[in-house]
Amino acid sequence: MRIARFVHSGGMSWGVVEGDPAAGTQGLTVRVINGHPFGELDLTDLRFALDDVRLVPPILPSKVIGVGRNYADHVAEHGVEMPKEPLLFLKPSTSVVGPHDVISLPQQSRQVEHEAELAVVIGVTGARRVDRAGAEKAIFGYTCANDVTARDLQRSDGQWTRAKGFDSFCPIGPWITTGVDVSDLEVRCEVNGEVRQLGRTSDMVFDVPTLISYISHVMTLLPGDVILTGTPAGVSPIAAEDVVKVRIEGLGELRNPVKPVV
Repeated sequence: MRIARFVHSGGMSWGVVEGDPAAGTQGLTVRVINGHPFGELDLTDLRFALDDVRLVPPILPSKVIGVGRNYADHVAEHGVEMPKEPLLFLKPSTSVVGPHDVISLPQQSRQVEHEAELAVVIGVTGARRVDRAGAEKAIFGYTCANDVTARDLQRSDGQWTRAKGFDSFCPIGPWITTGVDVSDLEVRCEVNGEVRQLGRTSDMVFDVPTLISYISHVMTLLPGDVILTGTPAGVSPIAAEDVVKVRIEGLGELRNPVKPVV
């Protein structure tokens, strides 16, 4: 099931995307959910053509937890050590934007880079000190994400808060997909049609249940929280007027233009 959050003529709603998006959005519809999508869905009879609505971030998390260096090839390209445990950082909720929203290049950085990632959305139970089985039960669904990073600031600061935390530095979407196996999916990033990153989730150092369990022993995961699971090799700079596409097999495509901060 694909659950989107969108703006339409009557306001803003969550809804279930109907049809197969593999061939594009034409002909797809979105059926409005009454209230929140967590728990048992209360579907209405109200539908909109997907091309007639504006998709926004499919969830508004209380926090976004990033995982650094979770693909061996990405570790190798930066010439750093492989972590023995998941390497965690936080992105503020204000960094979250949706599909087609602008990635704004901050004036403080001269090297902003894309990072295509599988994102996990935590479900209604949340997660606190859970084991692997509890971690799997805590998953609501998955979406595409771009962990945009000011690489020069990441190096100069010695920690990652500023480099990862600018407004617009966490595009997610286009929707949340539930009930899928993400153990071996293709993760792709294209900039202006050129493939920059191409990896598979099976290459993660730490898999999704391991990450959820580990994080839940550090901080309580609340419903709607988002975990970014790391990025494969190929990260590279983006510039004004670029268009960045993150595509994950079976989950959809997240497209964002790049603009300078005005």
